[in-house]
Amino acid sequence: MLSAKGIHKNYGDLHVLKGVDVTIQSGEVVSIVGASGAGKSTLLHILGTLDQADEGDVEVGGALISKLKGDKLAEFRNKEIGFIFQFHNLLPEFTAEENIMIPGLIAGTPEKKLKERAKELAELLGFGSRLDHKPSQLSGGEQQRVAVARALINDPKIIFADEPSGNLDSHNAQSLHELFFELRKKFGQSFVIVTHNQDLAQMADRMLTMHDGKILSEVRNPKLPSQ
Repeated sequence: MLSAKGIHKNYGDLHVLKGVDVTIQSGEVVSIVGASGAGKSTLLHILGTLDQADEGDVEVGGALISKLKGDKLAEFRNKEIGFIFQFHNLLPEFTAEENIMIPGLIAGTPEKKLKERAKELAELLGFGSRLDHKPSQLSGGEQQRVAVARALINDPKIIFADEPSGNLDSHNAQSLHELFFELRKKFGQSFVIVTHNQDLAQMADRMLTMHDGKILSEVRNPKLPSQ
């Protein structure tokens, strides 16, 4: 599903990523942990095409995305990749339904189809009666679920989540964590999750630990069958 080789990233004199190699299988949930400054979010942003590596290649679903530029890169990102962030990034002037539909509208999907899909996702994620509410009228947990639905609207192959439960209380965080695995089971997507939450990290199929710009270790979930 995803393969990254020899990823280096510098910000001025700061060498943030130092030759990272990582592979994500189709339908796999992988967590990335490590101390602040280890390079986790930088790696996630490069894998998700939000940033570019100085060296190395990233391939997603057979496409060498590190070579895509401009409109072709934006189109690939919109259709094949979903993002979930800590602070939701919902547009306050739009309803939950409208926020969910935005990536689909950018992709040119008919509005009627998007409304049906948004309703389906909202029902699945447990906020079906709140589609006409604006973000300020929703709880933190509901806002994050709207963000999850927005990430799913174009049926992407892979979802990248950066501290997705970092702004939630423990109850909503646990609910969100369980939701990721329900979604994987239902839709078969891959999830790559940067988190400081050890409970979420250890629920993943594999947990990658980063230190000083490199992947220090990889631990497979012992509750899963060996491969």
